[in-house]
Amino acid sequence: MEMEAQLSSNMRKALLVLNCVILSIGNCGGPLVMRLYFVRGGERIWFSSWLETAGWPLILVPLIITYMHRRTKQGSHAKLFFMKPPLFVASAVIGVLTGLDDYLYAYGVAKLPVSTSALIIASQLAFTAGFAFLLVKQKFTSYSVNAIFLLSIGAGVLALHTSSDRPANESNKEYYLGFFMTLAAAALYGFILPLVELTYKKAKQAITYSLVMEIQMVMCFFATVFCTVGMLVNNDFQAIPREAKEYELGEAKYYLVVVWNGIIWQCFFLGAIGVIFSASSLVCGIVIAVLLPATEILAVIFFHEKFQAEKGVSLALSLWGFVSYFYGEIKDSKKKKNPTPETELPQTVNP
Repeated sequence: MEMEAQLSSNMRKALLVLNCVILSIGNCGGPLVMRLYFVRGGERIWFSSWLETAGWPLILVPLIITYMHRRTKQGSHAKLFFMKPPLFVASAVIGVLTGLDDYLYAYGVAKLPVSTSALIIASQLAFTAGFAFLLVKQKFTSYSVNAIFLLSIGAGVLALHTSSDRPANESNKEYYLGFFMTLAAAALYGFILPLVELTYKKAKQAITYSLVMEIQMVMCFFATVFCTVGMLVNNDFQAIPREAKEYELGEAKYYLVVVWNGIIWQCFFLGAIGVIFSASSLVCGIVIAVLLPATEILAVIFFHEKFQAEKGVSLALSLWGFVSYFYGEIKDSKKKKNPTPETELPQTVNP
């Protein structure tokens, strides 16, 4: 039993690392590809928000692989899907909220530079911490509080010179509307992350990684349906061929940008719920926040945005916060080798 517990613990750590890598790809690459769509002639906000979750069919690939693996061991008794109706309904509701969040975020990216929208999104860590405390009774240590403080200060430092990053030929109304829409997206996603963790805890079934992928697929499906309605009302489907022909980089590269938009954002959502499964919603929020400077640096490289001294300070503070949190986690795990049942999710790591 002790060896099995150790194996389970090691597997969760491996899944955490894997999902952090997947989340990093989506969190850093998603805003850049989305911004590329807008700066080179793309104008459809509903279409851009639709692309954030439209890659949900990609989840079918690992689901089919895990099913075939189960079938070799269990034969005809292997289940195709594990999700029960209550969990399906909960995932659908979260999916609709995600669709709304996608639109709010896409609007902000359309109006703001990547560096500005990224620093506003970093405020979701504070919202995540607050909602995690209210919804899942998240316990805070001195290290996690220090990390939240440092990461929040890092985002605040970046806000000192946001006005200098305002795009040319954009009105004050458009800029500030984009600012507040992005802030609303940060607040809503700060609510969604603990809500996913609460769903895991309240699910009356074992949460396996296969089930996590099923939840991800259902969430993204309903988010895509929500955005599809917006696209239909806004006549986006009719506008896509014309927009592709007028795209600055050419029609072929337009569709290439669109496809990679869907793929990279799927990495973000899969990585996010995977980190929640392997750790907690707070850890997910911290990983997203600590990647802010990386997104800033990539925006400077690819879009030639300004890199003021404030961004260097933010990078240092973010790395300090990241190290502080995980140092506390390592120190705490040494003290508590046998966690109490109340702090554990009813999860298994077998596919």
